Amino acid sequence: MSANAEKLRLDKWLWAARFFKTRSLAKAAIEGGKVHLGGQRVKVSREISVGDSLRIRQGWDEKTVVVRGLSDQRRGAPQAQQLYEETADSIARREAAEQARKAAGGMVERPAQRPTKKQRRQIHRFREHLD
Repeated sequence: MSANAEKLRLDKWLWAARFFKTRSLAKAAIEGGKVHLGGQRVKVSREISVGDSLRIRQGWDEKTVVVRGLSDQRRGAPQAQQLYEETADSIARREAAEQARKAAGGMVERPAQRPTKKQRRQIHRFREHLD
C-alpha cells in the first residue's frame, strides 16, 4: 500500500504516524477507549481516510488531530508528522494542562530524606492501626 491510499486501518495508521511504538499498543489503546473517531469509540479494524478527526489520549495528554495523509509504513518522525495536523484548540488545552500540572507539583513538599528504620516501623504501625 502506498502513502496515497484512500483508506487504511486505524491501528496501522496510528503506528505509522508514531503515536504508538507497536501495532499491538495501538490496538490496546483503541480497545481501551483511548482513541475516538468523530467523537465515537471505534474498533481496531475501522478504516480511516484523509480529513477524519481523531481524539487520542496518551498518558496525561489528549490530542485532537486531523488526518492529512495515509501510510502503512513506519518512517522517520518528520514524515510521520506530515500524516496529521493537531488542532490549535488541542495544542492550547495540552499546554494549559501541562502548566496546571507543573503548578500543582510545586505544592507538594517532598521530605528532605528517606524515613529511618524506626520511622518506617512507626508508619507501618500507624497504617495497621487505621485498618
